[in-house]
Amino acid sequence: MVATAPARARTLWALFEPIHAVTYFAPEALTAYEDAGLRGFWRGYFAGRAAPLGPVGPEPVVAAFFSFAPSMVARALPDAWAVAPPERVLEVRRAGAVAALRRLLAGQEAAVERAAEALVPRAAGLDTAGRVLTSANAALDFPDKPVERLWHAATLLREHRGDGHVAALVAAGLDGCEALGLRAGADLPRAELQPYRGWTDQEWEAALTRLADRGLLKPDGTATGNGRELLRAVESATDRAAERPWRPLAAEDTTALTALLKPLAAACSTALRFPNPIGVPEPGA
Repeated sequence: MVATAPARARTLWALFEPIHAVTYFAPEALTAYEDAGLRGFWRGYFAGRAAPLGPVGPEPVVAAFFSFAPSMVARALPDAWAVAPPERVLEVRRAGAVAALRRLLAGQEAAVERAAEALVPRAAGLDTAGRVLTSANAALDFPDKPVERLWHAATLLREHRGDGHVAALVAAGLDGCEALGLRAGADLPRAELQPYRGWTDQEWEAALTRLADRGLLKPDGTATGNGRELLRAVESATDRAAERPWRPLAAEDTTALTALLKPLAAACSTALRFPNPIGVPEPGA
């Protein structure tokens, strides 16, 4: 049984994140973007995730997504909007995610409906103050069908947590590349972070130097005690910032929701790879 709201927030994130993340990894989602003319993984990724913001350029996306190199974002936006405007991309990303979920969760339709009923109240009416991506997604209507409602609720909750995580990183005095460099020094491989976020070797090494100058990394690039403590503080702040949707849940409700989401998350996780740049853990880890 999970004892505290922050702990619930982390436990449940690991269960609803895979439901959302099929939009990045599942073949149905990738095919949907490509069929809309968004060739290449990253065009679909940046257009799909940024579409709720409207036809923005790279600058607000760099700010909101935080850990991507500006040059990488600029290769996708705003050019993607000339291929498919945000309104069209919103349709495409939902269709691709739903197609993936219907395949991955086939035979669990009753559980999908119960999970949607459980998550929608947590995702509806989220406090969006200071949370740009949450606010943009919250402006979209909730769909009617259970699998679509489940995906939309998971998307709102993960962007809500993500916005809080960015705030925690900023408060810790870390920029996007430094946050990745410190994480690579602690637990995630550099190969899963640097190339998937677009930073050059020169930019990466400069970030490591800044982290070392702060006493957060050792000369060999591994995190110092202070570096690990800073990461723990960031994760703790992220959990606290994500706890509000779960406060109304009684302990037995949390236990029931966790049991309901586990098999759905396990099925969706088959579309992901581990480790991954998102940092979501493998089921059971």
